[in-house]
Amino acid sequence: MSSTVVTGIGELVTNDPTMGDGTILGTLRDAAFLVEDGKVAWIGSSKGAPSADQVIEASGKSVIPGFVDSHTHAVFGGDRVRDFVGRMTGEKYAAGGIKTTVAATREAGVDQLREHTAGIVGELRAGGITTFEIKSGYGLDVQSEAKILDVANEFTQEVTFLGAHVVPAEFASEREQYVSLVIGEMLDTCAPKAKWIDVFCDTGAFTPEESRRILDAGIARGLLPRLHGNQLGHTGGVELALEVDAASVDHCTYLSDEEIVALASSNTVATLLPGAEFSTRSPYPDARRLYARGAKVALATDCNPGTSFITSMPWVIATAVREMYFSPAQALHAATFGGAQALRRSDIGHLGMGARADFVILDAPSYEYLAYRPGAHLVSRVIAAV
Repeated sequence: MSSTVVTGIGELVTNDPTMGDGTILGTLRDAAFLVEDGKVAWIGSSKGAPSADQVIEASGKSVIPGFVDSHTHAVFGGDRVRDFVGRMTGEKYAAGGIKTTVAATREAGVDQLREHTAGIVGELRAGGITTFEIKSGYGLDVQSEAKILDVANEFTQEVTFLGAHVVPAEFASEREQYVSLVIGEMLDTCAPKAKWIDVFCDTGAFTPEESRRILDAGIARGLLPRLHGNQLGHTGGVELALEVDAASVDHCTYLSDEEIVALASSNTVATLLPGAEFSTRSPYPDARRLYARGAKVALATDCNPGTSFITSMPWVIATAVREMYFSPAQALHAATFGGAQALRRSDIGHLGMGARADFVILDAPSYEYLAYRPGAHLVSRVIAAV
């Protein structure tokens, strides 16, 4: 069993409220922690740090848990830069743009997709993301969805089947046939390759009724539910997510007071995606409403080619603080512990005793610099337990 002690930490964020300052971040000063066999085995003062096989000297810098990105679409072909430029010059976003990426992804070979995804994953990791989810959804036929999932499984165990992203062009006038394909042959092929099932339940995508049928079919095959919902309006996604005990409902741009109250009393995490609002010139949701009711909140990149081609969690945090009224502490907690909750993981997103030792050393004295210095390269070192 190998051991590593990380010492000389100016500010250690544990996300364990029973430690340190007693806040949600459980912050300790002049701290150290011991890693044994990839897990946190001791936490305390630098002066009392035990000996270990290896020493990492933090030199007074801030150390935080590795970011947990619970929502990405990292496997795709092509780009949608023209869509982005159009929106920035006045065009309104609609879900139909996904079809451009579908065509490019169907055409791409596995090697091409693997190489492109490796580049994106490299960016995620360089920015401090140590756990990430990847969805399918840019194939929308049996062979292409399976191809995407095969590539995703090479990079993460958090793999989501999203065959119900939109109705593909060839089924535009035959929606019911496409739903039948998803819940039949497509799920039969794809369910063994995924852990989660997701549906885009919103305007221009799938109705709550269609979404419920698809989620039920996935659950029956052993997949765990999550949901895109309430991005483009009050479209019933939150209500459905709560009915099926989804791990998270993602976007939540439009939320009624009643939906927030219901979320707060549920196991479902509200995952906010500021990159989508930024890239579509849409209104940002106000996170204060969620926190006031005690809802569980996560932040994620929503990395995708059309509406959030973003791989930087520090950028997400800074934007959430500026535009969504998160405090810096809430934003960091949502990007770490909240993301872990959205994946129903208790081993990541914190640095409490027994946690997986995924952590980031910041080139800054405090985590608050993530919001204070947007755009600066503050991630000094990323360590992920093996």
